[in-house]
Amino acid sequence: MKDHRHPEDDPPDTTGHQRPPAEVRFAGELRRLREDDSGPRPPGWALSLTAARRFIAGDEALGVTRKFVGDTALIDRALVTLATSRGLMLVGEPGTAKSLLSELIAAAVGGTSTLTIQGGAATTEDQIKYSWNYALLVAEGPSTRSLVPAPLLTGMAEGRVVRFEEITRCPLEVQDSLLSPLSDRVLAIPELTGEESMVFARDGFNVIATANTRDRGVNEMSAALKRRFNFETVFPIADFGTELDLVEQEARRLLERSGVQAPPRRDVLEVLVTAFRELRNAATEDGRAMDRLSAVMSTAEAVSVAHQIGVRGWFLRGEPGGAADIVECLAGTAAKDSPDDLARLRRYLEQQASRRGGEQWRALHAARHLLPG
Repeated sequence: MKDHRHPEDDPPDTTGHQRPPAEVRFAGELRRLREDDSGPRPPGWALSLTAARRFIAGDEALGVTRKFVGDTALIDRALVTLATSRGLMLVGEPGTAKSLLSELIAAAVGGTSTLTIQGGAATTEDQIKYSWNYALLVAEGPSTRSLVPAPLLTGMAEGRVVRFEEITRCPLEVQDSLLSPLSDRVLAIPELTGEESMVFARDGFNVIATANTRDRGVNEMSAALKRRFNFETVFPIADFGTELDLVEQEARRLLERSGVQAPPRRDVLEVLVTAFRELRNAATEDGRAMDRLSAVMSTAEAVSVAHQIGVRGWFLRGEPGGAADIVECLAGTAAKDSPDDLARLRRYLEQQASRRGGEQWRALHAARHLLPG
């Protein structure tokens, strides 16, 4: 992929920040889009739908980079959903960039992507709606001074997009705390009195939730909550070249942040992405069936492995990293869910890598003994 970053796109000083939010990383692009935006905007939105789409899908003429590799029609449907004040639910396999897409949409629509709730078994309603400063609560009683807003209350009061990551990992009763805010657009605070006891959503408020299909049954959403969302599925990248370009671009960026001065080798990444796609699809490029790993062999995992390869090669040997590093780094990816996955990976290296031509495939086959066990 070409890098179309504009010379004015230097973000604010984020020295030491591992991953600044989208509105900081792409501040220059958002500014230019706002200045160039002449389209109609839904109430409370920072950009029009067309400008928001250009922010996510890219606009070479304006120097806006493509940030999400996927169907543009999916982006359009997601933005239209939010403009109709329905919640947006992004579902799909792990590692298909659902969280990235929700972050980009939130930054484009509301100007901030940091009103985020991370779902999990320990998530409580306090972490979603609001809690209290108990020292002030004891001293003064319930008041707006002792109230500690959580992302949902802040998003409603300020007209912002709230992101709810991995919503199906939360207990059902915690998920259902969204019912009234999504239906009536109001959040009750029964501890307060008068006008302060009700927070009414301002224009621009909405919720983007994500759930991966492998966890769909962990805590199934109630039918009532499902009706408050439009569901959109984010699929893995279908085209090999597109996935390879994305892995190379992201790995290069991560390696630069890690202080690695050697860029990733294209031939090594070709082997890596091919292996990930075949292990993900349980079939070789020429149609031969093979074992499917239970581990998630997603594009995001491929980027992570490419990053590890570069770090390993540079800091241990002063080079970009090669096929032997692929084997060493794949072991940690393949062994996450089932010990049988290591045996499946070993069979792949023995049976499939040996059939391929090229230096890196031969090196990959020769390094199979580096797998543990």
